[in-house]
Amino acid sequence: MGKKAPHSPDIEAARHWHPPPGEQWMSWLVPVIFVSNIGMFVYTMYLNDCPDYLNKDSCLFSKHLGRFSFQPFRENPLLGPSTRTLRILGALEEDGVLEKHQAWRFFTCMFLHAGVVHVVANMFSLLFIGIRLEEEFGFLRIGALYLLSGFGGGLLSLIHLKNTATSKTISVGASGALFGLLGAMLSELLTNWTIYANKCAALISLLIIIGLNLAVGFLPHVDNSAHIGGFLAGFFLGFVLLMRPQYGYVSRKYVPAGCNIKHKAKYKCYQYFFMVSSVIILLIGYAYCLARLYIGKPEDFSFLKKSPR
Repeated sequence: MGKKAPHSPDIEAARHWHPPPGEQWMSWLVPVIFVSNIGMFVYTMYLNDCPDYLNKDSCLFSKHLGRFSFQPFRENPLLGPSTRTLRILGALEEDGVLEKHQAWRFFTCMFLHAGVVHVVANMFSLLFIGIRLEEEFGFLRIGALYLLSGFGGGLLSLIHLKNTATSKTISVGASGALFGLLGAMLSELLTNWTIYANKCAALISLLIIIGLNLAVGFLPHVDNSAHIGGFLAGFFLGFVLLMRPQYGYVSRKYVPAGCNIKHKAKYKCYQYFFMVSSVIILLIGYAYCLARLYIGKPEDFSFLKKSPR
C-alpha cells in the first residue's frame, strides 16, 4: 500500500548510521488455520456420510465420492453436508448457546463451512489477507484479532438468529473473522497514516475491496449480520492491536552514543485517542451484545440476512 521509506531527514543527517530494519515475522498461524479449516471440512463430510442417511441416488456424486458425497441441492446448494452434521460439530445456534449454555459454539463455528463453495471462498480470502498481516504484525496480534473478530461476528449473528422467525437456523463459517481482518486493515491505515506515502490511493483501494466483500453479504443464504459484526469488531481492534510507531521514530537504544538526533515520540496523540476510544467501544459493544442475548430481547435487525455465512 505504498509505505514511506524507513529513513527520515533528521535520521539521515547522522553520518554512517541507519536505523535497524523493521521486524518481519514468518507467517505460520494463518497457514495452520487454513489447514485446520480444510481438514475440518473433510472430517465433516466423512461424518456426514450422506448415503448412510439418504438414498444413494439422492446424494450428489455418490458413485465417485462414497460417504464423502454431498447432500442434495434442494437441501444444500453449496455442495456440502447436512444441517444435522454441522449442528453436531458445533455450528452456532440459539438453542445450543442460550438453552444448553454451549458458549464454545462461538468459536467452533469459525472452523465449520456449509460447502465446497463456502470453504474455498473463505480460505482464499484468508490466505490473501491474513498472511500479509501476520508477516507485518506477528501471530499473537493477528491470532487475537482473528478470534475476537469471529466472536464479535458470532454475537451479532446469534442476536439476529434469535430474532428471526426461523430460530432453528444455524450459522457457520470464518466470514466474521475474515471481515474482522478487513476492518483491521482499514483502521491500521488510519491509525498509521503517517507511514503511508500514497495515502489516498491506499484508502480508496481498501474501501473498494471492503465494499465488494460487504456487498456479497446481501446474496441469498449469506449471514450478513456475521459480516457486519466481525467487520466492526476488527475495525476497532485494529486501533488497539495494529498501532505502529509514527514515521521517523527511532528507539533510543538504537541511537549510537554521541549522535545528536532529534527524538520523536513513539506514537502520536491521535493514535492514543483512537486506541483508548476503541477499547471503550469494544467493551461496551461486547457487553451490550451479551446482555441482549442473555438478559433482554433483541430488537428487530431487519437490515440483516440469515445463515450460513
